[in-house]
Amino acid sequence: METIGGNLAEMQRTPLDAAHVDAMRAVGAGATYEAGALVVRPGEPVDRFIYVEDGEIEIVNSFTGERLLPSTLGPTQFLSEISFLNGGAWSMPMRAVRDTRVLEVPRTAMLRLMSEIPEMSDIIITVMAARRRKLIETGSSTLVLIGEERDRSVRKIADFAHRNRLPYASYPIGSPEALEVAASCAAPAHEPAVVFGPGQIVRDPTPEKVARLLGVAYDLIEDEPTDVLIVGGGPAGVAAAVYAGAEGLGALVVEDTAIGGQAGASSRIENYMGFPTGISGADLIWRGEIQAMKFGTRFLMPRRVVSLERLEDARYCATLDNSQRILAGAVVVATGVQYKRLPIERLVEFEGDGVYYAATENEARYCKSAPAVVIGGGNSAGQAAMYLSRAASHVHLIVRGPSLADSMSNYLSSRLEADPRITIEYNAEVVALHGDDKLRTLSIRSRTDRSHRQQDACALFVMVGAEPNTGWLSGLVALDPAGFVLTGDAAGAASPYGTSEPGIFAVGDVRAGSVKRVASGVGEGSVVISNVWRHLNS
Repeated sequence: METIGGNLAEMQRTPLDAAHVDAMRAVGAGATYEAGALVVRPGEPVDRFIYVEDGEIEIVNSFTGERLLPSTLGPTQFLSEISFLNGGAWSMPMRAVRDTRVLEVPRTAMLRLMSEIPEMSDIIITVMAARRRKLIETGSSTLVLIGEERDRSVRKIADFAHRNRLPYASYPIGSPEALEVAASCAAPAHEPAVVFGPGQIVRDPTPEKVARLLGVAYDLIEDEPTDVLIVGGGPAGVAAAVYAGAEGLGALVVEDTAIGGQAGASSRIENYMGFPTGISGADLIWRGEIQAMKFGTRFLMPRRVVSLERLEDARYCATLDNSQRILAGAVVVATGVQYKRLPIERLVEFEGDGVYYAATENEARYCKSAPAVVIGGGNSAGQAAMYLSRAASHVHLIVRGPSLADSMSNYLSSRLEADPRITIEYNAEVVALHGDDKLRTLSIRSRTDRSHRQQDACALFVMVGAEPNTGWLSGLVALDPAGFVLTGDAAGAASPYGTSEPGIFAVGDVRAGSVKRVASGVGEGSVVISNVWRHLNS
């Protein structure tokens, strides 16, 4: 299955051409670091591109001060990571092994060079993506989670980092690694904790606090203007972000949870063109995010737009959940849908602690060698059941209807029916959850004879669709009775993605009548930018 980048250990090293280095030298400046000096520190902004001309640089373990990897960076190699594109923060400290001379290029100048010299950009982005994959696979990070298996707030941080492809390390309470990290920052040895480097415990941890440490959350200039505001970071929103940047528009994407939306929670997408071996939703959207950032589009998360108003000059003002405001010439609504909550007894009590709305590697760890239950009859439920069957002892798929024929792709339903590790129960519904410190069993009711039975379960995955996320539009655009945004002829708009309000466009799942598929969302997000361009230049 495709992943986010190449295998760094197997990649053929491709140095930058002499012409590339000359171009950097024209806008950069030389710097020297003595042996033992830190070149970058975790949490500092990635505000420059560092090219090694002579010397040697090593990646350092934040907590022990020792070399983290056996390999080092030498002449003709560069220090940079994927957060450079979005102006994020360094994730690991790097230190000069011996006296080292480097060429440092300011971030804005380097991004301009990368846009002008695509061959150089390809080399740099390929290496940065592979480095991010390496950090994620090895759990190498200054961000360390202790007690994820016991604490819900720590699990929320793990979920946020995992879905946004941010590297982190996670250790069970009492493990040697956890004790070592706890000792380095004087944290209680046997309590859950979120740690960012030695001596820095994140008190009352939230995704936003961690996002700020990693540089993916930041404050905007008050009333900051942008050509187009894209609200929502799912397939449609990210596709719009790519094409907006490619067309030279200033674009800002605001996402309240994780880049990828509901698609980001899909463990394996096999029917998206170009990926014959499949790809996870998070990895697919992550690739699009990198493309968009390469073209200059910015991403802001976790932030939520709470209201939208039209100004006298025909621009729009969006207010965020932290009261900051953004001014935009056009708005692309790509908020998709929000997960439905089923009327199940004790559902809210176990959310994030036995009840999940995504089935990725992160959640699969919680049901290893134990039975899991999935509710739903659509493709997302089928993909979740297939993925979880690799880890769980058995997967029970609960379907309200009499078959999967009307709601699931044939290739997927055929696999489910043939898999001995999966049992499909039709005309059934989950009505109650049971457990003390964690989910233990659940009650399933037959919709035909109303009989009940108990089912052991370590986790319940709810995949039953969702409702449109349109409340923040403040009544500016026309909606259908279900709350989806009307577009095209139904809204009196010339564009198929135009709404009843000129300058506001809707794409993806939130649009009334759209096909609820990743591919169609990507297509709509790609095409809508031509409409945005015409509006801005009319």
